[in-house]
Amino acid sequence: MRTEEPRAFHLADYQAPEFRIHTVHLDFVLEPEATRVTSRLEIERQPGNGPLVLQGEDQKLLSVTLDGRALVAGDYLLDDKSLSIGKVPAKFTLEIVSEINPAANTALEGLFLSSGMFCTQCEPEGFRRITYFLDRPDNLSVFTVRIEAAKEQYPVLLCNGNRMDGGDLASSDSNGGRHFALWHDPFPKPSYLFALVAGDLGSIHDHFITMTGRRIELALYVEHGNELRATYAMGALKRSMTWDEEAYGREYDLDIFMIVAVSAFNMGAMENKGLNIFNDKVLLASPETATDDDYARIESVVAHEYFHNWTGDRITCRDWFQLSLKEGLTVFRDQKFSGDMRSHGVQRIQDVRALRGRQFPEDAGPLAHPVQPQSYIEINNFYTATIYDKGAEVIGMLKTLVGDEGYRKATDLYFARHDGHAATVEDWVKCFEGSSGRDLSQFRLWYRQAGTPVIEARGAYDAAARTYTLYLTQSLAPTPGQPDKQPMHIPVRIGLVGHKGAALPATLEGENRAGPDSRVLELRENFQRFVFVDVAQEPLLSLGRDFSAPVIFRTPYGRAERAILMGCDHDDFNRWEAGQILAAEIMLEVASKTRADADSHYISAIGTVLGKAEADPAFAAEMLMLPTENELAARKTPVDPEGIHTARLALVRAIALAYRPRLAQLYEHMRDEGDFSPDSQSAGRRALRNACLRYLTAGDDEAAAGLAEAHYRSATNMTDMIAGLAALTRMESPLRDTAFTHFHDRFKADPLVLDKWMGLQAGSPLPDTAASVRALMKHPAFDIKNPNRVRALIGAFGGNHLRFHAASGDGYRLVGEVIRTLDPINPQVAARLAGAFESWRRYDPARQALMKAELDAIHGLNGISPNLFEITGKMLG
Repeated sequence: MRTEEPRAFHLADYQAPEFRIHTVHLDFVLEPEATRVTSRLEIERQPGNGPLVLQGEDQKLLSVTLDGRALVAGDYLLDDKSLSIGKVPAKFTLEIVSEINPAANTALEGLFLSSGMFCTQCEPEGFRRITYFLDRPDNLSVFTVRIEAAKEQYPVLLCNGNRMDGGDLASSDSNGGRHFALWHDPFPKPSYLFALVAGDLGSIHDHFITMTGRRIELALYVEHGNELRATYAMGALKRSMTWDEEAYGREYDLDIFMIVAVSAFNMGAMENKGLNIFNDKVLLASPETATDDDYARIESVVAHEYFHNWTGDRITCRDWFQLSLKEGLTVFRDQKFSGDMRSHGVQRIQDVRALRGRQFPEDAGPLAHPVQPQSYIEINNFYTATIYDKGAEVIGMLKTLVGDEGYRKATDLYFARHDGHAATVEDWVKCFEGSSGRDLSQFRLWYRQAGTPVIEARGAYDAAARTYTLYLTQSLAPTPGQPDKQPMHIPVRIGLVGHKGAALPATLEGENRAGPDSRVLELRENFQRFVFVDVAQEPLLSLGRDFSAPVIFRTPYGRAERAILMGCDHDDFNRWEAGQILAAEIMLEVASKTRADADSHYISAIGTVLGKAEADPAFAAEMLMLPTENELAARKTPVDPEGIHTARLALVRAIALAYRPRLAQLYEHMRDEGDFSPDSQSAGRRALRNACLRYLTAGDDEAAAGLAEAHYRSATNMTDMIAGLAALTRMESPLRDTAFTHFHDRFKADPLVLDKWMGLQAGSPLPDTAASVRALMKHPAFDIKNPNRVRALIGAFGGNHLRFHAASGDGYRLVGEVIRTLDPINPQVAARLAGAFESWRRYDPARQALMKAELDAIHGLNGISPNLFEITGKMLG
């Protein structure tokens, strides 16, 4: 058991560095088990009189030289975390030579090997595993890097910036067959943005002409044989570059932009300046290997990492407490880009579904933290949905408050004022105040207060006065460390809808002209009253249109009113939202046995959706997707996993029974004709067809298995193959086994596709799923050292609400065992897997006891990592 608790870091303790490293020259002599790193640092003292302390871990120090003088052991202090030099001049050159072992680096932080290729991941604190340095984001340096390696094994040598030189080295006994490359990045950057790649890689190349006429070379590097699967990502990159110029006026700055795909990577991708490193899962695609969701994600992630060039690289974070300054802002940017490329309504629904699935539970549990955290033990644990997804919603609220034109003025000011600097959340908000003249002091609470506000609405209509009075109340529950909350500044977009679907003008008392059909109210108190005039009939309130704030909106409407909004609301998001609320209410009533069947209002409203489905197939597919079991579990305490599963299945079958002819008709009408295309219209048709398949196979009998298997066998693309297999996962049928065997044998050489194969089986509702997962852990396709494999199998099982929460506790034990095994290998991934236990207190006493036992066993691990120690400690309270 751990005897010494890891140190916590607090925002209130921030101090600027006493030294600045202005210029860095690095020299790498790459060898898998003994890479030699020589760093030459130009350092200048800032105000202060302390020693020079450089962070460094997992390396062998070979020599230290200060202004040409070799230091001996008594001149410095060395421990397993740092190198300290007590007496240094005001300005000096420090040269450090050290040795590292990339082959032994299973944590995948710093310099490591991925499928025989040298690769780096330095965010947030990986650079200290490469050399001793001021490894903090507020130290920005200009880097020049020389890389030397064996030419045959590592013909491609890449680093940040522009390539300045390179070539073969003269042959000798010591360096025969070696070559080098010299790279220079003229833009100062923090060490977390450093990147290096060396390997034997294939590539595709293109170019982009910027808005000022500059030619940018584009290069995507992949494992040999995957070149064609990178072409979609190249197109996405060029679309991103165009969009950022048009939407934000941001032009790319270096002469070349590169992306490298690697197979073993902790994150989705990394925005290193000029050299993005991607998990190959979010870069490679072909119709035979990638689903429509994969294509959409690739486009989104490519855009996200490219957009970081300005929101993250050119302007970076002063410290890690400001992480959402770059991540929340860049998520917001990639969401808007994806909406422009595809469908804003569908994109908004998907973004909110992700927010509610990941961030709302975080806000409601022991891991709740503000968008700007006030303390942390391990910064890797704060790459969370709150930082990313809620952070993006905060940016969206700012844009809503100041308008489109005001938002562009604020961002232009931000880029002009902070380019080349390490900024803070406060710097960001001040740009909005400065450009708009608004006081946003109350709005800052969104960065400081954790939790999800609840807004309750009540309306009163006066037919004689033709007025509608809207009463809004906000509340915010206590969260860990924050028992008392202040009222938030919340933009609430609303509309008024007539009972036959007409949009009614929303004119506030005191206005001289008819109001708009949709408008934003600013809720700043715990209770506020708004009076609308000249309202011709009693309206239905369309509350929180386009999900204008990351809150829980509540209205007192019954089934009939929600069904009307589901069919007639003029806001796509709120049409979907009305359906989600109505379906959830029905299923939770069935689960708690307060009703026995589906509601006629909802079934009728689904008929309206099906009647309009061909006009917008992608939106119709979203409307047909019921809330998931995990989403339903978030609405009820204590949670009954079996009851929720049974209730959801009952509603699916009720819809299938009511509309089978129409579902079958749509299934045929949406069939692909011609060659596959990943465009949004074609993807929407496939989404609707596969949504119909779910209902047409709702019986889970042999007839359903036959249809699902035929769907799989006739599929000409991965989207449809996966839909057929997903239907079969629910069924105990010989057809299921033969289809999964066929899929495995066809794609056994493709690890990314086998991830889908494993994930589908891990998500099955069948009783033997936990045993199947244990068997798959012994399959050659599974590798516990590869994060993709772990997420595909164990991560998917942790999200399988029914089977992870099996009353026997088998699911808890399985995931707990994997976490304990994985922590010494890769603490980041182990800590993220532990999130499966986050809501353990919301279940019945028996399940609580089983989950707590696993958490206790994990938390008590001998030598537990700080990552896992912090996460489990917060869960246990």
